[in-house]
Amino acid sequence: MSPAISRRAALILVDVQPDFMPGGALACHEGDAIVPGIDQLLKRDFFEHVVATQDWHPKGHVSFATSHPGRAPFDRIPLYGHAQTLWPPHCVQETPGAALHPSIDWSPVDTVIRKGDDPRVDSYSGFRENHGPHGKRPSTALHSWLREQGVDEVYVCGLARDVCVLWTAQDAVELGYRTHVLWDLTRPVSPETDIPTRLRFENLGVDVLDSTALA
Repeated sequence: MSPAISRRAALILVDVQPDFMPGGALACHEGDAIVPGIDQLLKRDFFEHVVATQDWHPKGHVSFATSHPGRAPFDRIPLYGHAQTLWPPHCVQETPGAALHPSIDWSPVDTVIRKGDDPRVDSYSGFRENHGPHGKRPSTALHSWLREQGVDEVYVCGLARDVCVLWTAQDAVELGYRTHVLWDLTRPVSPETDIPTRLRFENLGVDVLDSTALA
C-alpha cells in the first residue's frame, strides 16, 4: 500500500549538483543515476513543500585538501575538536559544478538553502553546519523555513547518501520531524558504506523506501 503524503510533509533535495556527478570534482558512485528520477518526482507534484540544498563553498574552503599543504583528498585531520575529512575542491561559488543540476526542472522548488559558505566551517547537513571554531553547529535557514510552513514530516533524497543525506536525516530526526529517505534517489560517495548507512537509518527510526512507493 502506498503511503499517503501529508500536506504537512516536505521534500528535501540534497546537493543535486554537477560536481557530485561522475566526471565532477567530487563524484559520487553513480550520482547521475538519480537525476531522471528526481526530475520525474518533481513533475508528479506530490509535495506541498519542496526545498533544495546547495553546497556553496568559497575558494580556499577549510574542507579542501588544497587548503592544507602536504595533505591529500580524503585525508582526515583534527579540526575544532572533531575529525574533518579533506575533500577535493568542489561546489565553488558561481562555478558550473556548484549549480543545481541543469537536467532537472527546479521550478517546483519553493526555496534553496545554501550551505558551506563560511570558509572556516564544513557543512554536510541541510539543517546545521558542522562544528565550527566556537564548538557549536550553526543552524542554516532550513529548520525555521520548514516550521514557518507548518511542516512536521520530511522526505530526503539527493547526494551523497553516506554524507549529506545521512547528516540531514539525522538532524531531521533530532529536530522532531518524521523522517523518510528515498533510497533509490540517493547514491553514496562509496557503495562500501551502504550497509552501515542503512543500519544507521534503522537505528534512528528513519523510514527507508523507494520513490516508486509514492502515489
